[in-house]
Amino acid sequence: MTSIKSFTDGEEVTGYFLLKLAEVKQTNATPPKAYFDLVLADSTGEISAKLWDISSTDRETFFSMMLVKVQGVVQLYRDRLQLKIARIRKVTPEDNCSIKDFLRTAPVEAEDLLAAIASAAASIRDTDIRAVVDFCIAKAGDKLLHYPAAKGMHHAYYSGLAYHTARMLELGEFIAGQRPFLNADLLKAGIILHDIAKTEELNAELGVVREYSLTGKLLGHISIASGWITEAAIRLGLDSEAEKLVALQHLVLSHHNLGEWGSPVQPQLPEAVALHHIDQLDAKLQAAEDALASMNDTDEWTAPVRVLENKPLYRMKSPGM
Repeated sequence: MTSIKSFTDGEEVTGYFLLKLAEVKQTNATPPKAYFDLVLADSTGEISAKLWDISSTDRETFFSMMLVKVQGVVQLYRDRLQLKIARIRKVTPEDNCSIKDFLRTAPVEAEDLLAAIASAAASIRDTDIRAVVDFCIAKAGDKLLHYPAAKGMHHAYYSGLAYHTARMLELGEFIAGQRPFLNADLLKAGIILHDIAKTEELNAELGVVREYSLTGKLLGHISIASGWITEAAIRLGLDSEAEKLVALQHLVLSHHNLGEWGSPVQPQLPEAVALHHIDQLDAKLQAAEDALASMNDTDEWTAPVRVLENKPLYRMKSPGM
């Protein structure tokens, strides 16, 4: 079976996939007709797919996070490949498929990522900040093992949140060493906590986001994490208005930088400036890496990358070619 990464325009495909997302939509025809807007995935990537003229039985049969067998044709639409489905059915036990075979996972074991995060937390010298961080890590619980960092923007896979956090900690350690005027404890804590409440913002299973939770929709992970810091201070008997805890909340609240990106305040501490750019650097480089990794061997340009202003990236030829 051809992997999604290797799909080419015009190729006829038959194979097994994870039905990652399934939405019923309406065509613009008169009268409108219902169709499925789908996302199919395997361990190498994902692709948008369309199933036209669906029936009421189809609506009751196909849902997100199930395995399906699909026959269809790959087509190029608005510079992106998508799959026009001719036939689709649910996987049966006789197909001998396991959902874990179709999941993308972080390139580092989840337990190793959590160990790196725990080690960074333990290295925070300020006992109050360390206690708040430990409280929030415990509040996130086992979800840190498998949660993605986002629904689709970056690190949207099994253990993506832990991988994103661990890679940011590596960048933060370098920058704090290069710029010793920065408060290393505060920066480290901000990195660990900046996205930790995505474990409450998102409803995810095996690294795939099904939907945003009610709390996630109404508050968002930034506000939730800020609330966790206040809760930690109260539970631990700390002064929630202490400068260092207000500073930690500021890092969390400002890490998206702009109001239209979800931050109620802009970075106004050196550590907050560092956190924002470390977050952006890791997210955008990961998106670039993912786009390059999903290319066919003969491709020169990636598909448009959403977090890079929806621009495609060019893959340079190897020296001597």
